[in-house]
Amino acid sequence: MYRGMASGLSPEYVNVDVNSEALNAPMGDARAYIMRPETVETLFYMWRFTGEQKYRDWGWEIFEAIEKHCKASEGYTGLRDVTTTHPMKDDMQQSFFLAETLKYLYLLFSPDKYIPLDKYVFNTEAHPLSIFKPNF
Repeated sequence: MYRGMASGLSPEYVNVDVNSEALNAPMGDARAYIMRPETVETLFYMWRFTGEQKYRDWGWEIFEAIEKHCKASEGYTGLRDVTTTHPMKDDMQQSFFLAETLKYLYLLFSPDKYIPLDKYVFNTEAHPLSIFKPNF
């Protein structure tokens, strides 16, 4: 969905034409990018589990698109329409962008020893929690 949009960022949702496999972002709010973390979170896990470079490459493409289109003078902002090459900003930085999206991008490019997945699990807000191992 990211590569299929002119901005390089994903809309909230798309329709897929089953005959051509083309992606179509419906008009309105569906075309917005509000900086959700789920895709970069998935790329982080896939990198850690497989070590396949493509996951870091895809994460870097997303990071570059965020820098190009979402960076503002005092932070970052979402976009109103990702289907254009010059999307209008929505003037809103979501709290989960800093707490989750940027954290997962950082971890994607960090050595695997940072927050090893055999010792930590992330909760739904991307906070690492030590894995409890009972002493039975």
